[in-house]
Order: sequence, then structure tokens, then C-alpha cells
Amino acid sequence: MEIKTDIPGGQECAERIFKYTGHNFEPDIAKKLWPKILQHKWYLSEKLNRNVGIKVASIDLIENVEPMEKNSHNEERIRLLKDLGSQMIDRSVWDTISDTQPPKQIVNKRIILPLTETDLALKHGVISPKTIIFFGPPGTGKTHFVRAIAGILRWWYIEISPSTLLADGEDRMGANLKRLMEKVRNVDQTVVFIDEFEEIAASRDHASRIDKSITNEFLKQVPLLKKQGGRMLLICATNYIQQLDAALLRPGRFDCVIPVGGLDDQGRRTIFEYYLSSTNRGEIDVERIISMIPLFTPADIEYLFQKVRQYSFEKEYTKKEDCRVTTETFVEIIPKVRPTLTNEIIEEFERDCNRYTRY
Repeated sequence: MEIKTDIPGGQECAERIFKYTGHNFEPDIAKKLWPKILQHKWYLSEKLNRNVGIKVASIDLIENVEPMEKNSHNEERIRLLKDLGSQMIDRSVWDTISDTQPPKQIVNKRIILPLTETDLALKHGVISPKTIIFFGPPGTGKTHFVRAIAGILRWWYIEISPSTLLADGEDRMGANLKRLMEKVRNVDQTVVFIDEFEEIAASRDHASRIDKSITNEFLKQVPLLKKQGGRMLLICATNYIQQLDAALLRPGRFDCVIPVGGLDDQGRRTIFEYYLSSTNRGEIDVERIISMIPLFTPADIEYLFQKVRQYSFEKEYTKKEDCRVTTETFVEIIPKVRPTLTNEIIEEFERDCNRYTRY
């Protein structure tokens, strides 16, 4: 049976489909759908060994075949998301980051707004970034920032660790990276996070053959991801930005290179009060405690609360009476928590900011 290949205009296709099925379609969609209906008419006729009318073919395709194809696509997407270990992050994570922290202001203006105010961004020709590097000392909240971005966007969060890529041995690391990135490119509305980025994208100047091959593979994969039409963010984090290959830090591969450093007083207060809200507390002089932890990172503050809560838990278990955390509890515990940051680390970070920051 010969299938006619001449396709009428979109409006005519829409009128024909409405006539046969009662379903309304926009002209451009109807024009794409009409050849499928003709192909389906031929398929049904061959299958049933009789000439099936165009009305029957139209109804069967639109009401049965098309929904099945969409469901099949959704099922495949769900399987892929599960395979990649994706998570949905709560929006409230964004609120645990103080608005006074410079990285939050940068992220909001450069990343969140162009992705949420799409019409305004289009009007002004603003293109949202797809590839980002966060750098800064350990414990400063880089991972927390990435999770917060996924939460506020309501996108899937997928984390790829170097240990995952090493699962089959060093020789397979490049192949595993390629396979994972190919999967990631097929999932829309995702934030893909690679921590300890220097482990898979280190400088090739003095690298081994295997390390060079891994960096080379990543250099190939980034442009492919950036060409992808879907809404996706690749965010990589490193404590040691000097160790990254120079080719990755030049404009063209990563759209933004954003520093994540120590907290200001308001930043420490925001995180402190977040953990304090779920602590069995008594009288707390928050300002006094904030002044005692100038070099504490978000991770240090979390650890401080772990120790304080354990202390009060053990004390109540021993005394068999309500034990509330007070200012004096913190005064006693703080000297036992060594801060991650030092003045030397901060000075080195500031030099890195001057050299590498780009957004």
C-alpha cells in the first residue's frame, strides 16, 4: 500500500484531525502528527489484512499509541534517574544560607534568576550558565550550595563521586566517566554535582598516562553537555583549584568559577540558629557565641552542635533530669572544636579569588 508523502499545511492537518477524532491540536503539532497517522493507517491495514479507514487510524494513534509512547518515555526517564541515584532536595535548604553570603548573591543573580525568570532573560539576551566550578577551603559549604540550588529550582540532584568512577579500577575510570555523562545528558532538569573535582580533572603537566586520559575525557564531555538543549547544570567543586588543568579554567568550558569562602557574622548566625531550633535549649546568648567562632565553617558549626547535643544527652542520662543547652554549654565545648579555617588559609583563598574568580 502506497503512503502519500505530500503533507498539507498545518491548519489543514489540524482541521482533518479534529474532523476524524474530535481532538484539537495546534497547527504546527498537527502537521507533525499527520504523517504518523498515515503511517499508522498503513501499519494497521497490514496487520489486520484489510484497508483500515483514516478515521480509525487517527483515533487509535492519538488515543492509544501516542499516550503509550509518552508513558514509555517517562518510565525510561524514571529508570535512568534511579540508576543515577537522583534525589529531590527540599526548598528550605536554600533558606539555611544567609543572604549576606557573597556566593548566594552571585548564584541567585547569575544562575537562579535566569532559570526562573525565563521571559525576562530572553528579552535581555541573558543566557543561563550550564557549567560551574565552586572552589574554596574544605568545609565552607560548597556541597550545601549545590544541594540548595537543586532545591530552589525543584530539579533532580545527582552526585557523581570519584570513587564511583573508580569502581572498576583506574583503567576504566575514563570509560565510566563517558558512560555516566552520556546518561546524564538524557535527563532534563537536573543538577549534576562532581565533588573533589581535582581527582578527575587534575593538571596534565606532570600527570600519569591514566590521569591524563581522564582529564582528556572530561575535556571532551563538557562541550557535549553544553550543546545539550535541555535544562541542566553541571557543578563541580574543589578545595584545590590550583590543581585543576588550565584548559578547564579558561573561558569556554566552564561558564562560572565561583569562590565559596568563610562566613560573615550573619552567615554564622543563620546556620547557628538553624541547628539551635532543633536543640533542647535554655538561655542562649547567640551574639556572644557567634563572636567566639570567627573561623568556623558551616561544617564546624554542625560538628559543634553534635558535641553539644551529645554532652547534654549524656548529662541528662546520668542525672535523670532535664538538661538544656545554655550559653555556658557552648563556652565549655567550643575550645574542644578546632576550626577548619586559619588566617593562612584565608589569605591563600583570597589570592585564588583574585586569580580564578569568573562569573
